Amino acid sequence: MPRSLLTPLIIATALLMENLDGTVISTALPAIAHDFGLDPIVLKLALTSYMLTLAVFIPASGWVADRFGGRAVFCAAIVVFTLGSICCGASNSLRTLIAARIFQGVGGAMMVPVGRLVLLRSVPKKELVSALAYLTIPAMLGPVLGPPVGGFITTYFHWRWIFWINVPIGLLGLTLAFAFIDNVREEEVAPFDYTGFFLSGFGLAALMFGLTVIGRNFTSLPTELAILAVGATAITLYVRHAKSEPNAILDLSLLKTPTFFAGVVGGFIFRIGVGAIPFLLPLMLQVGFGLTPFASGSLTFAAAAGSMAMKFSATSVIRRFGFRRILIVNAFISGLFLASYGLFTHATPQWLIFMALLVGGFFRSLEFTALNAIGFADIEQAKMSRATSFSSVAQQMSQTTGIAAGAAAVEGIQYLYGDAGLLARDFGGAFFIVALVSTGSAAIFARLAPNAGAEVSGRRARRGESAPAAAE
Repeated sequence: MPRSLLTPLIIATALLMENLDGTVISTALPAIAHDFGLDPIVLKLALTSYMLTLAVFIPASGWVADRFGGRAVFCAAIVVFTLGSICCGASNSLRTLIAARIFQGVGGAMMVPVGRLVLLRSVPKKELVSALAYLTIPAMLGPVLGPPVGGFITTYFHWRWIFWINVPIGLLGLTLAFAFIDNVREEEVAPFDYTGFFLSGFGLAALMFGLTVIGRNFTSLPTELAILAVGATAITLYVRHAKSEPNAILDLSLLKTPTFFAGVVGGFIFRIGVGAIPFLLPLMLQVGFGLTPFASGSLTFAAAAGSMAMKFSATSVIRRFGFRRILIVNAFISGLFLASYGLFTHATPQWLIFMALLVGGFFRSLEFTALNAIGFADIEQAKMSRATSFSSVAQQMSQTTGIAAGAAAVEGIQYLYGDAGLLARDFGGAFFIVALVSTGSAAIFARLAPNAGAEVSGRRARRGESAPAAAE
C-alpha cells in the first residue's frame, strides 16, 4: 500500500479509538448513572471533563510535536490514552471517573491533533481532501460500532468493558506507528508560550466548567458566576497577550485568513448543535422512550453509518459545487434534520428514526469534511502546526458547549413543565434549540468568496464571481 494511503489509515487508528470511546460512553450514561446513584444529566461531567482537558492541552500539541517529533508524541499519546481507558473502566464513583477521563484527555489532546499534523505535513494540498476522506473512513467505524457495541456490552455484560476495548486498538496503533511513520520534527522551534498556555488553558477550562455546572447545585450560584467571570477575564488577558507575543500558543492572527476563519468560527457554531446529539439522543431513547442500551445503540449508529457513506463521494461533491455553496446550503439541511429529532415520540416507528438519523448523518458528514479541508486551504506549511492546534481547540470547545447547551435546554424545559425527572417531552424543544444554533453558522459561510479554497477543492470560480469582504 502506498505510504500516502498508509499514513492516514494508521493515524485513523487513533481517531477510531477516540471516537469509539466517545460514542460508547454516551450510550452507557444511563447505566453508569444508575450504578453511581446519580441523575443521568449529571453524567455530562464525564463527557465535558474529557473535552475540557483536550481544550487545555491541545494548544501545546503543535509545539510538542515540533520539538520532539510527530511519531514520538503520537505514540506516547496513545499509551497515555490507553492507560486512561483502563482507569475509566476501574472507576467506582463520579469523581474517580472524572479523574480518569482527565488523564485520558491528556493523551487525546496530543494523539489526534498531532496525528492530523503528521498527515497535513506529508500530503500535497491537491490530495488533501482525498487524504482527509481516507483518514475519516476508518475513524467513522468508531461512531458506527460504538453505539451498538456499547449498548450490547452495557445491556448484556457491564459498562466497564466499554473502556477496556480500547486496549487492543491502542496496541495496534502503537505498533503500526512505530513501524511506518517518520519522526519528523522542526529544525528550529520557537520558544514555548508559557504565559499564553496558562491564560488560555485556565480561561477556557473555567468558562466551560462554569457553564457545565451552573444551576446544578455543585456549589453556590455566586461561586459559579465567579468561576465564569474569572474564566472570561483570563481569556481577555490572553487576547491582549497574543497581540504582542509573536509565538502565541493560539495564534489569533490566523483568523485573518478568511477560509480559516470560516472553518474555525463557522465550524464552532455548527458543531454546537451537532455536539449535543451524542448526549441528548441516547438519553431520549433510553430514559424518555424506555429502550435498552442495546436497542438505543442499534438506532443511533445510523448517524455514523450515514457519515461514512458520504465519505466516498465528498471529494467529487466539493469539487462540483465548491466550499461556499456546500457549507451554506448544507448548514440548513443539517439543521432541519437535527430539529426533526425533536419530533420523535414513543409511537415513532423505529425504521423512521433510523432513516432520519442515517440521512442526517450523511449531510453532517459532508459539512464536516468541507470544514476540515477549507480551514487549512490557505495556511502555509510554517503555520500548519499552530493552525492544527487552534482548529482542534475550537472543535473540542464547540462539542463541550454543545453538551452544556443541550443539557441546559433540557433542564430549562423540565423547569417550565415542572417535571421532577426526565420525560420524553423534555427533549423535543432541546433539539429545536440546538438545531437553530447550528443553522446560524450559514451567516459565517456566506462571507466566503465563491471560489474560496479552490486549490483544495479543484473548483475554479465561474466568470463574474467575485469575493465578498474578508473576515476581520
